[in-house]
Amino acid sequence: MPEPAEIVESFPSFVPLLITLAVVAGCTVGARWYFDRKEAKFGKHNRFSRPIVMLVLAAFALVAVIIALPLKDGTKDQLLGLFGLVLTGIIGLSSTTFVANAMGGFMIRSIASFRSGDFVRVGNIFGRVSARGLFHTEIQTEDRDLTTLPNLFLVTNPVTVVRNSGTIISATVSLGYDVHQATVEPLLVEAARKSGLEEPFVRVMELGDFSVVYRVAGLLSEVKQMVSRRSQLHINVLNTLHNAGIEILSPNAMMQRPLKDGELIVPKSNPLRPMGPAKDDVPENRIFDKAEEAEMIERLSYEREEFAKEKIELEKALSELEGEELAKAEERIRILETDIERLDAHRDALQGDGE
Repeated sequence: MPEPAEIVESFPSFVPLLITLAVVAGCTVGARWYFDRKEAKFGKHNRFSRPIVMLVLAAFALVAVIIALPLKDGTKDQLLGLFGLVLTGIIGLSSTTFVANAMGGFMIRSIASFRSGDFVRVGNIFGRVSARGLFHTEIQTEDRDLTTLPNLFLVTNPVTVVRNSGTIISATVSLGYDVHQATVEPLLVEAARKSGLEEPFVRVMELGDFSVVYRVAGLLSEVKQMVSRRSQLHINVLNTLHNAGIEILSPNAMMQRPLKDGELIVPKSNPLRPMGPAKDDVPENRIFDKAEEAEMIERLSYEREEFAKEKIELEKALSELEGEELAKAEERIRILETDIERLDAHRDALQGDGE
């Protein structure tokens, strides 16, 4: 056991190490405080740069601690060499996953092909983007479940993004050759209009062995109702054709059945009320609740940032203004402060509900 005198004598050699540890701790606390404050302002979904900064800070901290250790220069060089070798090995072994996903995250952010709340399709996965991170992207599916996709997967596979200005909703149906195309087309167009679709059109997709395949489609401006409107289109196609006395032969019918003359495969009773687009009950509000919150938080954060920039510019220009212009600028600053407080309260409420 070392004597107290030896401990006191060797204490100065540990001073650089203690100072380094204090600086490292201060930098870590400062970085965490900065990112916590940033998340409080711009939302918890905006965590893109935090992992990178903390990883780089940890690497520099480890190197600084090794340099500050009270060891001989040769030993320090060996430790630094070992650290560099281990770091190189880790990067080399994980380059196909960790680094590749990080690079994929940078690529997705730089291209900006989609944002939170957008409908996307990747392979057989369809839903709304509910979170975007450095290494992964989260999608909320039609079952309200959350699917996490590595960013590497997104940059190496085609990603279909539904345009916010509108998308085409369609349905296919097979009808017999005994029904004239001129009779079918107006009925399908009527079904599309009942479903709330704009500029509906009909195409003949296939001439099968036993039936003709039609495709009815139209523009849906409110893309957030894609799921319910697609279902509504199928319902209206079914009811419109049945009410017109037209048999539906989807997917296939060979007409080998004993039926009475004139008997059709049509429901015996008509619907009690015409089916139109659902207005009161929108299931997408429940299905994509997290994606909706993420989109709203991102939009509120963007608006707040724009208001804050305008406020800073006006405050800088106050010293150069006089009279009526000064009064207008001060009034505008007060309005911006009120708007910023309102946006903060709205965003905090959304984040509180999400938690």
